[in-house]
Amino acid sequence: MSSKWGFSTRAVHAGHPEGMEGSTVIPVFQTAAFSFSSSEEAVKRFELGEGYVYSRYGNPTVRSVEEKVASLEGAEDAVLFGSGMSAILVSILSLMKSGDHLISEESIYGGTYTLFNEILPRYGIEVSFVDSLDKSQLEGALKPNTKVLFLESPANPLLKCLPLEKLARFAKGKGIISVVDSTFATPYFQNPLQWGCDLVVHSATKFLGGHGDLTAGVVAGPRSLLDPMRKLFHRHLGTVISPWEAFLLGRGICTLSLRMERSAHNAMLISQWLSLREEVSAVYYPGLKSFPQYEIARSQMRGFGGVLAFELKGGYRAAEKFQDSLKLISRVASLGDVQTLVTHPASSSHRMLSPEERKKRGISDGLVRLSVGIEDCQDLFSDIEQALGALS
Repeated sequence: MSSKWGFSTRAVHAGHPEGMEGSTVIPVFQTAAFSFSSSEEAVKRFELGEGYVYSRYGNPTVRSVEEKVASLEGAEDAVLFGSGMSAILVSILSLMKSGDHLISEESIYGGTYTLFNEILPRYGIEVSFVDSLDKSQLEGALKPNTKVLFLESPANPLLKCLPLEKLARFAKGKGIISVVDSTFATPYFQNPLQWGCDLVVHSATKFLGGHGDLTAGVVAGPRSLLDPMRKLFHRHLGTVISPWEAFLLGRGICTLSLRMERSAHNAMLISQWLSLREEVSAVYYPGLKSFPQYEIARSQMRGFGGVLAFELKGGYRAAEKFQDSLKLISRVASLGDVQTLVTHPASSSHRMLSPEERKKRGISDGLVRLSVGIEDCQDLFSDIEQALGALS
């Protein structure tokens, strides 16, 4: 697939379905293992990696979707996983060992925070959390054993945007590998590798799949980093995705550009409208000129995404009442569906942080996150308005 083709063309056509010439869609190779025509062929597959052996080692359906994602990220290759968290875990394990040090942006998904704060230290990996917008904090966190800089942009749940080119240059200057979680942006709106970052990860469960019917993760980047990850850690930890879920993911990606355009359009209109509501004290969306990192987002993103957050003046009780009053919008601890979803971060995605940690990161009890879908925007306005009306 030529890199000169447009994004939507590559989203549909990239990823050749091996072994099914003439198939217009990626076939599902729903098999645990692959037979050998001879002992000689078995040797070639095991020793030379020519062909498929076992679906934990590789599968044609999975491989086709990996090629599709790699094309969209402008990467040499990509590796699919069973979840976004397994993609992050294996990325870190493949780059680090006991005694190494990781610097992480402090504004990250709660599950990633738990991995870094509670699990990695058990295995001798030290982690420091910093505000990546503060150069003094970055410089102060550096150690001789620092190996990885982990970033998330836009970040969950306040959409904090980081200057990827600047941070990638900082990491390279220190001999550190930079890893970016770009789930909220998707490859349609942002390509971290373009700005010099080493690896990009996605929870493909979200916008890439786009329909709330699968769990998946993906890492894209150079083969020099992905091949060891795939052949040792991914294969032997068994963090693989099933062929069926890979098929669903590939099908979802085909409409990614259409869905993201509509979600971002709706999110912008809702953000602007919420900014005028008296029940709301703050709105967080990268497309608003009032957003703290608006200029950063505008400089490195082609659009601002389908996720926004807003602060209700009434705190926890207001957030609870607002969610319970919604009729069209679903209360779900996820994002990226075709339907609009509402989440209360303090009691769901970031509940594992202490109240002090949440306060430090600006995640208050009155914060509500919306993952905006592709519905008619007027219907979303009506539902949100009646839920806000219930607060009075």
